[in-house]
Amino acid sequence: MTGGGNGSESPQIAKMLQLWSDTLSQVLGQISGQPRPFKLLLEEPSEFPSAVKSDLWVAASFSGALRGELCLRLPASSSISLARIFVGDTGTAPDVPTAEDQEAVLELLRQVGGLVTTAASSIAGETHLHLDRAESAPSWAASSRGWVLLNEGDKTSGVVEIHISAALAAALRIEDKVAITSTETSSVSTQSNSSAAPPKLDLLMDVELSATLRFGRRRMLLREILDLTPGAVVELDRQVSEPVDVLLDGRVLAKGEVVVVEGHYGLRVTELNSGV
Repeated sequence: MTGGGNGSESPQIAKMLQLWSDTLSQVLGQISGQPRPFKLLLEEPSEFPSAVKSDLWVAASFSGALRGELCLRLPASSSISLARIFVGDTGTAPDVPTAEDQEAVLELLRQVGGLVTTAASSIAGETHLHLDRAESAPSWAASSRGWVLLNEGDKTSGVVEIHISAALAAALRIEDKVAITSTETSSVSTQSNSSAAPPKLDLLMDVELSATLRFGRRRMLLREILDLTPGAVVELDRQVSEPVDVLLDGRVLAKGEVVVVEGHYGLRVTELNSGV
């Protein structure tokens, strides 16, 4: 997976990355009974391995007051190191992580995620987190990234790469602006009680949203879906001459006709839905 900057551009993004680093250190330290110092880097470490099939990917989805996705990548050696510390196994480590190692890492990250969610809720409001293993890298490109390193002596024994989606980055940037606005409003209100509240709509102008084109729909039975094979044709409920829908968060924003622009699909808007 490529792309993505670091968290230094936003205090709240950097704070989220630091929160994962501190909480990993806290949980592993409590479990092992000795300090487990983690260090956060906002620039990719030198000689950090590229993504390979043996990596463990863990997807975390925030909902509630804070919304967006976050993904964690652990190289095989890191999965083994963290799993062995978590379960207290001092025996010879295998060359590749076992199913038990991966399950131990997942349980570790669930405990960490629970504490992260509690901290996030105290800042942004009630927040929930769903965390589970992913089969591969996420389909979205990371907006920001961070690297959490477990240092033991002069040796790095584990690295967790954190990918933050554009949606979560946007939500965290809103928290930045809310904090700044609150500070400025508080400062002005101490000078004059007649200060007007700042416009809140401006806080949302740089939030990135995904738009979807819908050519049509078709209700199918489960057995019909299971019978699909490569080359199968699914007939939709819309004629070729009818306009397609532009959806934003599941709502129809506009309608239009499909065009080709320099080899890419595009949409010429013919109708806007004023009710959105």
